[in-house]
Amino acid sequence: MAVTPLLLARATTLAAAILFAVAPPPAAAQKSVTVPWVSGEHLEYALRFNGLSVGSGRMDVLGIDTLRGRRAWKLEFNISGGITFYKVNDSYESWIDAETGSSLRFIQRISEGNYRPVRTFEIWPERGVYQQNNKPEEKTVAQPLDDASFFFFLRTIPLEVGKTYSFDRYFQPKANPVVIRVLRKEHIRVPAGEFDAIVIQPIIKTSGLFSDNGMAELWLSDDPRRILLQLRSKFSVVNLSLTLKQMTLPPLNVDQPK
Repeated sequence: MAVTPLLLARATTLAAAILFAVAPPPAAAQKSVTVPWVSGEHLEYALRFNGLSVGSGRMDVLGIDTLRGRRAWKLEFNISGGITFYKVNDSYESWIDAETGSSLRFIQRISEGNYRPVRTFEIWPERGVYQQNNKPEEKTVAQPLDDASFFFFLRTIPLEVGKTYSFDRYFQPKANPVVIRVLRKEHIRVPAGEFDAIVIQPIIKTSGLFSDNGMAELWLSDDPRRILLQLRSKFSVVNLSLTLKQMTLPPLNVDQPK
């Protein structure tokens, strides 16, 4: 099947969604949340769509920022690709409160051909509302989490093979619940090396890749870091894969917020 601009845009958008659309459990309010990442963590991925190489992805922990007077982890994900006459370069930024683990801000910068929206979501967990750009405020859930923080907080919880976890933590309530099935453990090889892995399946209230009819699976490293090693998804005519090709993993516990 030929890679058309529409299919390429769909592939890169779905890659971003798969990386970030998984939800964590409630985070206990405390002076700081212990997490399995530090500033400088850098992960690079190869993106393939229907068997063809169409781009790459990058996930970074940029460090601890200050937002509205609160210390927050700043995370960034970029995905880029293209064919001769159509280029994609999307980026997503997230700020996670280092004290409570809730999302404070989420920015999407989309560049897909001539389509280039920028969406900024300001999230106020203490008030129970969020705002997109200059639109009216809307209600959110308790301890809200955006697309990026969903994936990062998934890395902090126990994942027991055979169990299913259901969460109502997405900051836009209509998308809840998010269900995570823990399928199995495997030993896999990717360009970045060999790893023991935990395989999970996310299921979201959608008719797309993450519905009950979808075949999306994620491989997380079976170690304290829980980094994403590989992703494979099949739905209708779409076959999408991401594989880890390079990584920079600084020592843990060097800059945890106090």
